[in-house]
Order: sequence, then structure tokens, then C-alpha cells
Amino acid sequence: MPDRPSLPPDLYTEDYFLHACEGYTEFAKTQGEWLSRRLTIAFELAAVTPGLKVLDVGCGRGEILRHCAQLGADAYGIDYAPVAVNLASKVVEGARAAPGKTGVSRADAKRLPFPNAYFDRVLIFDVVEHLYPWELAECLTEIQRVLKRGGYVIVHTAPNVWYDRYAYPLVRFVRLLMGQGAQYPRNPRLLNVAANADVHVNEQSQWSLWRTLRRNGFRNVKAWLDSPPQNRQENFIFALARWVLFDLPPFRYFFERDVFAVGEK
Repeated sequence: MPDRPSLPPDLYTEDYFLHACEGYTEFAKTQGEWLSRRLTIAFELAAVTPGLKVLDVGCGRGEILRHCAQLGADAYGIDYAPVAVNLASKVVEGARAAPGKTGVSRADAKRLPFPNAYFDRVLIFDVVEHLYPWELAECLTEIQRVLKRGGYVIVHTAPNVWYDRYAYPLVRFVRLLMGQGAQYPRNPRLLNVAANADVHVNEQSQWSLWRTLRRNGFRNVKAWLDSPPQNRQENFIFALARWVLFDLPPFRYFFERDVFAVGEK
């Protein structure tokens, strides 16, 4: 393995963005008019207002750019996958009547093609887990460079690596005992979205993401966990166990799946 590994862009196909990448169900229905629950939470953290300049690193299909422009912000997206650039360009073309400007270009997150201190917000949604540690460090250095003083980086990444490492083996063991083992593969990256097994290389915990942002110069860093509502029809014992595991520390640090963070320059 090379000392500085990197995923090839052709791993990210149109099928990946339309059938595996976060928010694909909502995108298929509305072409970006609706955001998924997780993307909605992450986007609301950015507190986008008219006149702001926003950069979406790893813009994927481009729906975040559309929402920024509709709020009156100037939004620019970069992605190193040619398929993503094509998809996002079509989405922003449909948002030309919005009050904010939009633009999309192919670029590497480690070499952002923008001047110093240009953006008020930099969004990095569902990208961290695709960057090897050395790449993430260089990406955050570039984000520091292009952010204005007092600007914010907003991060969402999933899954919480503590779930995969420590909680999932227990979950799988219980499900095996219940005769449901076929639904729970040995490799947790194959759970729900099998494509992630090839492209997730740097999953984070709440604490590792906090440390990473601090180490790369961000201040007032906040990081936390969240999970989708667990609306399942279960008996009392399973319902109680789910409440304990997802709501009470220290268990929730291992069982909640989504990691969010905000840092200030």
C-alpha cells in the first residue's frame, strides 16, 4: 500500500450517488428540493443567510448548493468525481432563478481553487469518512485557508466508528441468537449500504473528530452524536434496552450512528 493512499474517483459512479449516497431517496423524489433528515440537520447548523459565501466540499449531487442559493447565499461546490460534477451542474442549472449565485467545478479537497479568506461557511457533509487521515489533514488546512476569520466549518460524517468497532459485534451476536444473522454481515460496512465497504476509509467517533478539528487549528469546536428515531414495534425489554443504549451515557457514545461537528476559524 502506498504511504499516501487515496481512493480513485471512478469508484464514485452515478449509481453510487443515486442509490447509495446519503439522501438519495429524497433526491430521487424531488431532484434536491427535499433534503434527508441528516442533511437537513447538518445544513441547518450552517445558519445560511443572504449574502454569505458558502463552499460545499464534496458537493455530490448538488442539492445543498441549491438550498444555499434559494436562501440568497452564493454557493460553490467542488467534487473530484466527474459524475458528481455532472449531477451537481444539472441541479444548480435548475436553480438559476434563485437569488444566490451557484457554481460547480471539479477539484481536489486538498487543493481548493479559491483565494484566502473567501468563504463564511465551509460544509463537508459525508466526506470525512472517504478521506484517508493524511488527506483529511490537508483538506482541513485548505479549509482554514479559504475561510474568513470567524467563519465556520460544519461537518457531518457517519457511521460513528465506536459503533462499528464495539457495539456492532454485540448487536450482531444478539441477532444471530434471534435467527436474524443473515441481515447482519460480519463486516459492518456491508450493513445497509454495501458500497460503503469500498469507499469508507476513515470513520470517526465524536471524540476523534473533535480532536482532529482542534489539531488542525479550529477553535470553539463542538462535536456530538445523533441517531434517526428508533420507531420500532418491539417488546418492552427491547424497547427499554434501545432507550438505554441510545439515550444514556456512556452507552450512547457507542450506539448513536451520526457524528456532527462545528468549528470556528
